[in-house]
Amino acid sequence: MPGLISLTTADAGVEATVSLLNSLFPPPRPFAVRLWDGTELSVRANACLVLKNPGALRHMLTPPIELSLGEAFIYGDFDIEGDISSVFPALDAVYGRSFSLFDVVGLARQTLSLPGSGSKQRGGRGPVRLQGRVHSRARDRAAIQYHYDVGNDFYELWLDPYMQYSCAYFDTGAEELDTAQERKLEYICRKLRLKPGERVLDIGCGWGGLALYAAQKYGVRVLGITLSQEQAAYANICLARAGLGDRASVKLQDYRDVGVESSDKIVSVGMFEHVGQKQLPEYFAQAYRSLKPGGLFLNHGISQRAPWLHRMNPEVKLCCRPDMRPARVSLWQQWVAQHLLGQGRFIQRYVFPDGELLPVSQVNIVAEQAGFEVRDVENLREHYALTLRHWVDRLETRRTEAIELAGEGVYRTWRLYLAASAYGFTCGRINVNQTLLAKPDVGQNCLPLTREDLYG
Repeated sequence: MPGLISLTTADAGVEATVSLLNSLFPPPRPFAVRLWDGTELSVRANACLVLKNPGALRHMLTPPIELSLGEAFIYGDFDIEGDISSVFPALDAVYGRSFSLFDVVGLARQTLSLPGSGSKQRGGRGPVRLQGRVHSRARDRAAIQYHYDVGNDFYELWLDPYMQYSCAYFDTGAEELDTAQERKLEYICRKLRLKPGERVLDIGCGWGGLALYAAQKYGVRVLGITLSQEQAAYANICLARAGLGDRASVKLQDYRDVGVESSDKIVSVGMFEHVGQKQLPEYFAQAYRSLKPGGLFLNHGISQRAPWLHRMNPEVKLCCRPDMRPARVSLWQQWVAQHLLGQGRFIQRYVFPDGELLPVSQVNIVAEQAGFEVRDVENLREHYALTLRHWVDRLETRRTEAIELAGEGVYRTWRLYLAASAYGFTCGRINVNQTLLAKPDVGQNCLPLTREDLYG
């Protein structure tokens, strides 16, 4: 068998596992493989896929595969030693294949020839269990708390001092993450053209880092809102310690409940991904109502790259392959993606429940329909890829402490999703955009004629 260094036993399970791995990832692979019995499929690589028990691969390939892969990783059926990000291109190549019915039947037979299911050990946080109408106030609060309330101490291990859980803003790419995150805060404040005494609403304020920075550096009054109890408590403690309690505060509040024309400026960083497509009109309408005429709204968040538009038959859709070229997708391939591969299932169950990524063009049309004028759109995709690589490195460096604070399942979940996200931004499948919106006051706003003030 290609690449087989030492087959220490004639066990049929080992042979079946090696055969299927070679079918899915033909040599030369970008990663090495080590099986539970010491068998190695060796290659010079920065990463090693470690199958920890005989049933690991069968568990990993049980439909829906994306969910099973994620669960098998976080529950310890397999591990990735070394550079976890180097594994994703090979996985993406499998996802990018056009599987025929013959292919699916053949892979199913090979999978069923493997030993039984993997580890039965479960526990820890487990998958989310949400109830009620999608994006109702109660369900949104539960979804947010599932992700963000795993422990402030856990996030402190690998975030910067301002606790920024969104992309940093790099100058050269070589600077430290802490420097780039502070640079991002300054960049946002400059885009909003903040002035002393202005009232700023921070929608989805996280741990209050932007509120603290803006109040301290620009003399504005900030109200931050979040649905995370732990974030709100942490933010108010930090603001009080900084002596800013009279100028900045954080409330546990839904964006749908903020006041009318109460803010000179509004900012939302990494929040509208949680809003949902059907709720976007209400999100922007509420922001429009809350903003004073002539004010600015900076909306910063992750977007999904839209497929290219072509004339097509009604029964054929488009998707983007790993190389981001458009591909016509038959109903059969749609079925494979939804039911066999289960794309998006893991992140919905274990990371960001009810989260939705939309093309920025679609989002900004909804903003315009609410009355906003789109003044500036910037893509910071490369900055987020760099940020995520820093986060993965920091988290892995603090592995022991992270597991002690939040449990191994949380550590492994975050390691997996942060690395996968870094790959998504690197290859261009997902973007992060800052859109500067204005609420015109009879055509007037506070913007200068040029952008020179942003970079001075």
